[in-house]
Amino acid sequence: MPINARAKHLPSLRSRLLLAATVWLFIITLAAGYVVPSFIKSYLIDQEKQQLYLYLDELTGLADVDSTGKLSLPSKLSNPRFQSPYSGLYWALSVNDTQIRSRSLWDTQISGNEEDGYIGPNEQSLLVVKRKFFLPEIDEPVELAIAANQDKLVATLQQLTHGLWIILLTMAIGILVLTWLQVSWSLWPLRKLQNNLKKVREGQSTELTGFYPAEIRPVIDDLNALLFHYQELLERARNHAGNLSHALKTPIAVLNNEVGLLDENTKQKLSPPLLQLQQHIDYHLGRARMAGAANILAAKTAPSTRVDAISLAMDKVYANRGVVLVNELDSELNVAVEKRDLDEIIGNLIENSYKWSKSLIRVHQSDTNSQQVSIIIEDDGPGIDKSKYESVLKRGVRLDESTPGTGLGLNIVSELAHSYRGSLTLSNSALGGLKAELVLPLPRN
Repeated sequence: MPINARAKHLPSLRSRLLLAATVWLFIITLAAGYVVPSFIKSYLIDQEKQQLYLYLDELTGLADVDSTGKLSLPSKLSNPRFQSPYSGLYWALSVNDTQIRSRSLWDTQISGNEEDGYIGPNEQSLLVVKRKFFLPEIDEPVELAIAANQDKLVATLQQLTHGLWIILLTMAIGILVLTWLQVSWSLWPLRKLQNNLKKVREGQSTELTGFYPAEIRPVIDDLNALLFHYQELLERARNHAGNLSHALKTPIAVLNNEVGLLDENTKQKLSPPLLQLQQHIDYHLGRARMAGAANILAAKTAPSTRVDAISLAMDKVYANRGVVLVNELDSELNVAVEKRDLDEIIGNLIENSYKWSKSLIRVHQSDTNSQQVSIIIEDDGPGIDKSKYESVLKRGVRLDESTPGTGLGLNIVSELAHSYRGSLTLSNSALGGLKAELVLPLPRN
């Protein structure tokens, strides 16, 4: 299965944790920046209104009617600001069409309403408290209003809000920095694990070493057990393949000796199968030894160089056919495949092309993603019927019995590509023949 089908990339743990912390801090900072000033504003207005109600009580006690039956205020209020014009503190008494007001209002009056706000001298924004009460000598209710300029209150609130925002932003930045440090420190064991895995992949180590937190330690133990089991299986498979090969060598040698004593016709019939048997034993023994190599995880091979080497050999073998191979692979391209395996994979495909192409073989590449590359080998031969693409990849299947071979070539290519988490796909070529698309992994940085 291709690498990109088995694992999909997600944002890093650090990015996700920092993003979550940033979002929550942003929400909390905005909430505090708008909610706290509203509480402060309500508190300041309540405090101001309480003071105005004190003046309202004082003014209610001083209000009276003179000898002519008109509304009057015999005594002055205790706060001298009521006597200073446009001082910001005002009062007004009104009944019917009659109104008396503080000297601070001078030639103006309190205008406006509670919904739209109250306006005083010099377009001052006023905070107003009102009360209605009755005097014995007057039948109509007396309306009393005390007003204060709230511009200073608004300015004070703005200063508090500005300071609050500075404090909140400073705290948010500080918390983000501390969160980043905490996340980096907490994820340090994972970075250590990544470095150890890289050493294992590059063949520098056979197990994960070092001290890890209790939460990660079970994973380390399981990975080490898996690596040990993997190495044991490879070693066991190599030993079994070697034992089998050595066990068969003596019988094959005896058969070769006996065939040598037979007549020429019988010798020609029996010698090729014995030779193929010996070749298969040698091949699979070599593959078993290669599979047990310690640095298989660090394999890196340049396919362009291997294609050139294989094409030189094939030009000699098939010199009478006049086939030309065009190698368009990037010379800097490397794939994470062991050299002998890559020779086996590409060699089989190129040899098939040399057998069947008329005059031209083209080898080029197509980048699939950051983890894999697609190497394409196509020719101008007769090709293969679409219905047989899958069957020719099976073990022992041959479409033309007249051509020498065992029917294992394409099957071996497919199995080797799959063992490296790649794939082999067959299709029609634009040149008219067969197109073999080989997907192989790129080396990890």
